[in-house]
Amino acid sequence: MTTQADALLPLPPVTFHILVALADEDRHGYAIMQDVTSRTSGALKLGAGTLYRSIQRMLEQGLVVEINSRPAPELDDERRRYYRITPFGRTVAKAEARRLTQMLKLARASGFAPGKA
Repeated sequence: MTTQADALLPLPPVTFHILVALADEDRHGYAIMQDVTSRTSGALKLGAGTLYRSIQRMLEQGLVVEINSRPAPELDDERRRYYRITPFGRTVAKAEARRLTQMLKLARASGFAPGKA
């Protein structure tokens, strides 16, 4: 049975990285870009256009929401937009992680990836 989350799979890699960046805390766009670059050791650097097109699509899909609250309003630039992963976004990210785990298992079994099958 295909769920609403499964219908979005496979996720574009950028979408998955944005969801991972939002998993622990709400972030503004620039902080998402920095987090993705850091987590990928610089292998993936999101440009502003790619980030905001992806976020717009994710808003429409219900994966993230824009929030009005700010972590420290007195230290923040009021022009920043903050985003939060939704419960549906978490469900989709977990489904994608399961899919990727299965793909890695298949790759190992075929000798395409190191490690135990």
